[in-house]
Amino acid sequence: MSRLPELAERIDRLVLRHEELARTNALLSQQVQGLQAERDNLKSRLSAARARIDALLDRLPPETLSAGSAE
Repeated sequence: MSRLPELAERIDRLVLRHEELARTNALLSQQVQGLQAERDNLKSRLSAARARIDALLDRLPPETLSAGSAE
């Protein structure tokens, strides 16, 4: 019976550790969601920039493009 208080103390520590890990996990999940949203935003901005560059390249005269590659 003397092991019962020791066991109860270990269980209490395990419960506290579990709660701490659950909070950490929740914070990390929020951080991942924020980073995913930021990544998606950056991918969207990159796609828009590429489209603008492609549109500008399409407006250049053909001889301008070939002269640049001859250098």
